[in-house]
Amino acid sequence: MREKIKKLISKANVSFIEVHLEEREGIEIRYVGKELESLNQYIDIGGNVRAFSKGIWSFASFNNFDELESHINFVAREARLGCNGKKGRLAKVIPYVDEVIVKMENDPRKIPINEKVKLAKSYNSRILRSKKIQSSRVTYEDIFQRRFYLNSEGADIVEEKIYCGISFTAIAKDGMNVQMMHKSKGDTEGFHIVYGLEEDAEEVKKDAINLLKAEKVKAGIYTVVADPLLTGVFAHEAFGHLSEADFIYTNQKMQKIMEFGKRFGNKNLNIVDDGSIRGKRGSYKYDDEGVRSRKNYLVKNGILVGRLHSRESADIMREKPTGNARAISYQFPPIVRMSNTYILKGKMAFDELIGEVEEGIYAVSALGGQTELEMFTFSSSKAYLIKDGKIGPMVRDVVLSGNVFETLKNIDGIGSDVSMHGGLGGCGKDGQMPLPVSDGGPHIRIRNVVIGGK
Repeated sequence: MREKIKKLISKANVSFIEVHLEEREGIEIRYVGKELESLNQYIDIGGNVRAFSKGIWSFASFNNFDELESHINFVAREARLGCNGKKGRLAKVIPYVDEVIVKMENDPRKIPINEKVKLAKSYNSRILRSKKIQSSRVTYEDIFQRRFYLNSEGADIVEEKIYCGISFTAIAKDGMNVQMMHKSKGDTEGFHIVYGLEEDAEEVKKDAINLLKAEKVKAGIYTVVADPLLTGVFAHEAFGHLSEADFIYTNQKMQKIMEFGKRFGNKNLNIVDDGSIRGKRGSYKYDDEGVRSRKNYLVKNGILVGRLHSRESADIMREKPTGNARAISYQFPPIVRMSNTYILKGKMAFDELIGEVEEGIYAVSALGGQTELEMFTFSSSKAYLIKDGKIGPMVRDVVLSGNVFETLKNIDGIGSDVSMHGGLGGCGKDGQMPLPVSDGGPHIRIRNVVIGGK
């Protein structure tokens, strides 16, 4: 098949053409309450062809490989017809020839389905061991993916990837008061990531119950210490999306705001996107344009120094490709996306971050949120009051909001601890959801955060 594709694309008579083929198989197990709600095992095979000519892309996806030649001819013809004298190029890259084959001791594909079901059931039963828990949800998932990528420049790449993860949700109720807590874990290292998580299931249950008696936070302006999960969500949602070049080059306002050399924080602030980290949810060796992943500094020593690119956006902005052109499957063309986005560690211990706060909030994880250009709003899953440098009682309904750039400048403490989070789900953009990503960082301390509450 690969040799056939090479011959076909060499005859396509278009400046650039690429072919993706993909095999995907997976299992999803979900318990809701006491019931096994779903057990799905699936196999999906398909591909796409994408052609580029003078700034115009043509794209087609398919499941029938017998029609591959007609798809190649179609997209090449459409790209040529659509150019109408327009200009446009792709940044030059190395056409890699490589095979990335998964080899792991704890391969999820070798674990019997009944063992996976038994594991999910055991966690679910643990969550339900309380009269105050109204319902639960436990979801297990593993996915194996094999991608083939070939283009008219000579790239010929095979890359395999396996993801395994699990999530816990507990819903507690006391009269009309209903509270929910969620936690998820997963990566590309093997099945062992979902073993031994009894304490995590217990924590989800206890936190949901404790939220029932937690007071609503009083609205105001606080010093906030964010845990690594919330730090990661902020780095991804509030800043990472602003760093995606396909958004920047079409928005003149953001071009001025996101100008290289601008100071966005103190000298200890460093924000990175790195798809080359081994074993994380958002890791890969090559993106969906055959560009090798790498460590990309977005902010270095408080200064804006980088952004994320596809080959097209890199050429438009006269910068280098970063390996961030990604698609959720063969059914979609790649667009500029994040991989593993995080804030680098600083030098402060957690006790030091907390100890210098007279009155504030320790915010843990993120329940949800939204961004609109440089403005953001996040809800923490749970939070605790800080008084005279000590963590106090739990509070709930903590909503953080503000301007991204002002908030970055108000980060005055960066912890020495760093953790990354993948879990189930993923990132959404332009109708492509969920894209596998990870985010994280250390504990960080932020001054003058607007908190909504009672």
